[in-house]
Amino acid sequence: MSVIDLINAEPNTAFSFEILPPLKGTGIGRLLKDIETLQPYNPKYINITTHRSEYIYRPKPNGMFCRKLTRRRPGTVAVAAAIKAKFGITVIPHILCSGYTPEEIEYTLIDLQFLGITDLLVLRGDKAPHQKSFVPEEGGHSHAIELEQQINRYNQGFFHDGEEIGTLPETFHYGVACYPEKHEESPNEDRDLYWLKQKVDAGAEYAVTQMFFDNQKYFRFVERARKAGITVPIIPGIKPFRTLKQLSVLPRTFKIDLPEALASEVRACKDDEAAAEIGKEWCINQCRELIAHGVPSIHFYTSGAVNTIAEIAKEVY
Repeated sequence: MSVIDLINAEPNTAFSFEILPPLKGTGIGRLLKDIETLQPYNPKYINITTHRSEYIYRPKPNGMFCRKLTRRRPGTVAVAAAIKAKFGITVIPHILCSGYTPEEIEYTLIDLQFLGITDLLVLRGDKAPHQKSFVPEEGGHSHAIELEQQINRYNQGFFHDGEEIGTLPETFHYGVACYPEKHEESPNEDRDLYWLKQKVDAGAEYAVTQMFFDNQKYFRFVERARKAGITVPIIPGIKPFRTLKQLSVLPRTFKIDLPEALASEVRACKDDEAAAEIGKEWCINQCRELIAHGVPSIHFYTSGAVNTIAEIAKEVY
């Protein structure tokens, strides 16, 4: 079943989460244990992030540094296949514009088709760390909607260069990202919502939000989206607050606001352990309110927080 079918078939709020492929040179064992930790809460689907190549600097014997282009977290397709085979859970690999040519994207679609993986999350992706602003690969896509169009053409039986596919592939289904607090590059909320509407009209079956800590911003965003004619499920993305450092890191990295009620409680904490406890309780209350409002699913961002999310899920599911 596709993600949209799983959501529509679930009478209650579904549980799902996102994982990162292991770092290059690290085995998959820890990741599988993390999934086993969350499996008792009946995840309907698991997202697997994709990461573009970036420059790293390695020291040379002469004291100089060598700049090398590398992918720190390869293996999204293989990880998705391994999870599907071991757990039988629907998997959703992320497909990016960032760092990939249309041909490379096409090869990924072919690999996924062979593996019977037909759900995707379609994203533009972040700019590379060495870029001042987003720059696509040569001949590549600048926006998620262009990537959607390539996938749509593939679904219709055509490769990127226009060549007809001999055997019509199984249809890919996909969702997209959305931003209750506006994408950082969008000039205003209305324009941001306009592009979400374009992505939905192009074929996105649902949208999953950037993380947020203020439910009222999510509720207002959904209300505005419905008035704009966006009818697909809008899935809240949630991450528990965990460390004192995140008071500055989260707003700077993800361009989101922390509610003052949460920030003031965290500022009063003496250590990360106390901050994590505040964050867990805040997230539990967030989830309970979202479930009370009948959200279709709650999607958890698990990076560094698997055990905390398991504790939260135990309380709310």
